[in-house]
Amino acid sequence: MRAMIRFTILAAGAALATAPSAAFAGEVYGGVYAHGVDTPFTFDTGEGGIDLQLGYRLDPIAPVARIEPYVFASVNSREGGTDFVGVGISRKFTIGSAYVRPGVGIVLHNAPAVRVDPASGIRTDLGSRVLFEPEIAVGMDIARRVSVEASWVHISNARLFNSQQNPGIDMIGVRANLKL
Repeated sequence: MRAMIRFTILAAGAALATAPSAAFAGEVYGGVYAHGVDTPFTFDTGEGGIDLQLGYRLDPIAPVARIEPYVFASVNSREGGTDFVGVGISRKFTIGSAYVRPGVGIVLHNAPAVRVDPASGIRTDLGSRVLFEPEIAVGMDIARRVSVEASWVHISNARLFNSQQNPGIDMIGVRANLKL
């Protein structure tokens, strides 16, 4: 599964880099994230490292509501770390050249199906292959087609797929967006 996710990211990146801009609408984005950040929404999974994320955000599908669908992939730098691919929707709320962009989606990941912390005996696996993915970004336009964002991405099952545990993983980082 890890090889499949990495291949998907490379193929998507190559396709976006070589395709003419006029054939696309929306924007491509990429970022660097700290993986396994300790927040009130998670408990320690024993993971860490750096994530590289690549995504594509379509133009709004509901022009009045300005809802933008997105697809993305995230690869973790540590051997055995959690990689994932996902889809979702977001909405950009602009305040001058700054903005806030909340989003929500679902991801498919390759973390171990069962993982137990050897010190505590507590399960630290994610409970399901399919997880929810809420996120929020605060950004600023720096050129006509370029913006940068600080963002938080969370993946977890919200205890819907496994009522016994839900460690989740939080990623915090920065990403750049390029309108095509």
